[in-house]
Amino acid sequence: MRSLALLLLGPSVVSWAQIAPPPNYDQKLNDVVVNATRSDTPLDQMSLNTTILTKEMLESSPDQTIDQVLKNVPGVFLNDVPYYQKDPTGQSINVRGLGYGRTLVLIDGLPANDAFYGTVQWNLVPMSSIESVEFVRGGVSSLYGNYGMGGVININTKTPKNSSQEVSASYGSFATGNVAASKDIVASDALQMRFSADYFSSEGFQNYATISPGSPSNIKNGMGTDAVKNSNVRLQNYFKPTADTNAFLRMGYSTMADLSNNYAIARNLIQTADIAAGSTTRLDVDKKAQVNIFYQSTNFYKQTADNFTTSPKNPYINANYTDPYSTLGASAQYTHDLKSFGVDQYILGIDARNISASNQTNNLASTGTGAVDSVNYAQGQQNFYGLLGQLKSRATAIPLEATLGARVDSWNSQIPTLYNAGSSGANPVYQAIPNQSKTQLSPSLGLLYKASEDWDLRSAAYQAFHAPSMNNTLRSYGNTTTGYSIANPNLTPETMTGYEVGTDYRWSGGFAQLTAFNNYIQNAITSYKITTADWAFASGLCSASGISIVTGCQSTSKTAGYTNVSYYTNQQNLLSRGLEFQYHHDINSQWALDGGYSFTRTVLTWSATTDPINTQVGGVPKNMANAGLTYYPVPQASLTTTVRYVGNSWMSTGSLPLPAYAVVGLKANYQVTPQAAVFASVVNLFNRQYVTFNIASAATAYQAGMPQAISVGMRINF
Repeated sequence: MRSLALLLLGPSVVSWAQIAPPPNYDQKLNDVVVNATRSDTPLDQMSLNTTILTKEMLESSPDQTIDQVLKNVPGVFLNDVPYYQKDPTGQSINVRGLGYGRTLVLIDGLPANDAFYGTVQWNLVPMSSIESVEFVRGGVSSLYGNYGMGGVININTKTPKNSSQEVSASYGSFATGNVAASKDIVASDALQMRFSADYFSSEGFQNYATISPGSPSNIKNGMGTDAVKNSNVRLQNYFKPTADTNAFLRMGYSTMADLSNNYAIARNLIQTADIAAGSTTRLDVDKKAQVNIFYQSTNFYKQTADNFTTSPKNPYINANYTDPYSTLGASAQYTHDLKSFGVDQYILGIDARNISASNQTNNLASTGTGAVDSVNYAQGQQNFYGLLGQLKSRATAIPLEATLGARVDSWNSQIPTLYNAGSSGANPVYQAIPNQSKTQLSPSLGLLYKASEDWDLRSAAYQAFHAPSMNNTLRSYGNTTTGYSIANPNLTPETMTGYEVGTDYRWSGGFAQLTAFNNYIQNAITSYKITTADWAFASGLCSASGISIVTGCQSTSKTAGYTNVSYYTNQQNLLSRGLEFQYHHDINSQWALDGGYSFTRTVLTWSATTDPINTQVGGVPKNMANAGLTYYPVPQASLTTTVRYVGNSWMSTGSLPLPAYAVVGLKANYQVTPQAAVFASVVNLFNRQYVTFNIASAATAYQAGMPQAISVGMRINF
């Protein structure tokens, strides 16, 4: 099922810089092709719920980062804390309440999920580099395999249009500033280049709660705001070696340093280099072949801190982590627009991907001397191999379009080295970990029935799978104060079955859409907190992991129990059901209205852990809504106000409640000349103090939402 909107919950579809009469949505839909489908499907032929966010919408949003723009789209669960205030291990996206790390993110059609954590490092793509965003909800494993449960988000970056330059800059509250520049070189039709660079920094705000239901006691000595610095450079080259072949070569390098552990003495540093290349060859008027290859190398160095338990309780570094990892992948696809024998198009594809990673965790002494108390080390790799096929058919007797797809994935996980050691790595205890493997079939069927020119009905059914991240299988971490999280190298992939139905109605000035979905995950991966009842199991688990029973498991007696140790498990099933509604209306040439609402009911239906079943899971508000109103006083200016409502939720399943809240935003744009524009925005216009939804198991993890943040900026093209 698809969205008929070209932008959502914000300004009008029409660019504020180019005011025109209300657009004809039939024409708009016919002009948009969804690249994320792997078959160049027009938006008005999508059988899955799809939203396109245009460049104009991104420029007119009050929010300054792409994750905060996406949080306004129905079906997306991202809280009101920008990515740069979060630990890089937690910069993910949750779609339809299925949980973090279960949605695929692409940059220009190639995977962008972090190879180790499965999260999304949103700093890789600054707003100034984005041309549009495609968001396809629902299981897409029949096309992409892993991460395809919640859907796919494809970020299309800007490509060379002419030999010109663009410079943009903004500055605002909390010393938040951004500078970006790009240069396009169009030497000929056969050679085009684009070089872009940007730098972002912010002193940040406290993202741990200082308001009810949090407590000022959550703030400890040495804690402060979450300063961050990002930088990116990117070179894109486009070639046309023959009349029938288009090719590309892209290279990039990015860094991010932040203090999201909340301590000024403990920082995170992540450095990523990537390269990708590919070609599309037109074999005939109705046949083409595509080949892609990509490589990404990341080094992540992380520190955590805590306070001494005795007065004056000053902070100290309690652990550091070194995570180097890389991913190498390739794909090939054949597309034939047959248009005969009842088949309009079929595609065949094959792809492979290898992820190689290691983690070394040094747990440091609580004396603050920096001495290593214990070491956890793990090294491993995962391999993915996929074979896919898809058929599209349009009936002649009735206005029905069908898309049938299927994919077979082979996954294996190898943990060649895993050991735990004592002080400074002494006396390592090696563990024999068997390899894990699974072969998964992911079929899908989509139907689109055009009841009239303006009204259609759609439905889709699918199966999808998601492999455990290397973070879940390799990285054990923690300390005697905050507790331990123990990796489980025996985890296997989850399997999801789902379906959705919906309807669209559109007119020359807008659209209305309603979608219902049902998704069921078996063998869902989650973190399980060990309780007193699990004492015997915990004792064996801690011993096998080389963690001291006294210091690591937080207990010297069976009575006390292992209450501060958790591990990952496949032993639960998850059901998510809900409704998604979207609306847009160009009232007249000066006013435009947007709206959206989602209801999501997500529960565990079975669990071998102590988590309650049939209770709304943590981090998934049942009710969320957005509205936007845009006013165009003159053709060169726009003023947009937005409101975001988040209903009551839980941080932990059935406990740690979060009250509902609503936040208002404002954005103004003015086109000074055809080449120059200025803008100003306000996030949280009325400076409301509130706690935003989150997933956590302790009251100390309550997060304060984004306070009032004002920014001004300008863009120049020359």
